[in-house]
Amino acid sequence: MAEIKNTSKTFTLASGDKMPVIGLGTWQSPKNETAKAVKHAISVGYRYIDTAFAYGNESEVGEGVKASGVPREQLWITTKLDNPWHKRVAEGIDASLKNLGMDYVDLYLMHWPSSTRPDDLKKHYDDWNFIDTWREMQKLVGTGKVRNIGVSNFGISNLEKLLNDPSCKIKPVVNQIELHPNNPSPKLVAYCKEKGIHCTGYSCLGSTNSPLYKDETLLSIAQAKGKTPQQVLLLWGIQQGWDVIPKSVTPARIESNFDIDGWELTEEEITKLNNLKDRFKVCGDSWLPVKVFFGDDE
Repeated sequence: MAEIKNTSKTFTLASGDKMPVIGLGTWQSPKNETAKAVKHAISVGYRYIDTAFAYGNESEVGEGVKASGVPREQLWITTKLDNPWHKRVAEGIDASLKNLGMDYVDLYLMHWPSSTRPDDLKKHYDDWNFIDTWREMQKLVGTGKVRNIGVSNFGISNLEKLLNDPSCKIKPVVNQIELHPNNPSPKLVAYCKEKGIHCTGYSCLGSTNSPLYKDETLLSIAQAKGKTPQQVLLLWGIQQGWDVIPKSVTPARIESNFDIDGWELTEEEITKLNNLKDRFKVCGDSWLPVKVFFGDDE
């Protein structure tokens, strides 16, 4: 049997573009370590980097890409519109491109369905919401600045509102959401699939204080495979149809997370992980001026 090359697989989006199944996440990556991490990731084979204006490290991501020596067109770059920029979408993408030192991004996401007032981050605009923001994001398609547009942190109810609005002419090609066996969101994943929206799984390794790493089921599968729990979690996502963006700035971990070729999980192992009982969310919505998670994801 030919060796399974998970790292070179792609998912085809509704736009026809092919998105790598694994990328480097940069949320909470310290500015002074991000460029090195990005350069190292690209040197070991990653071709996809995920960042956001809100992370404050787009410039460092751009530096890392430049230092890698790999041509820009061979890479997939995702960034995101920050909440206080919802009324300034055209300026938002220009600010991100300037930070990145790039002419375009492959995917531009609305980071959260919250149009936060720049003068008071605890307040939401009275006269603007994510439907207005999406109307403006659609105008970016065809400018050459974005190849694809999508959303992030959208549950079923907010997706319904967006997709059913007459102003929604272009469907989001991606919804980036928190996905791991303690936050599996099967209803939301199925809804997105039905609508032709691809999912990206963030916090795909849970987090350092997540109950996942004490879970006997996960640990026993990893042991049986001779793999790390992290590698098992990455394939759990990829094999179920979403791309994963594990974050690390540690060279050894960046390499280990990419070391997923030559094996896969059995259906039985995936089912076991789908049935873990613990629930744990890395990223909530209590810091936002509006509620965005309504428990409609499973």
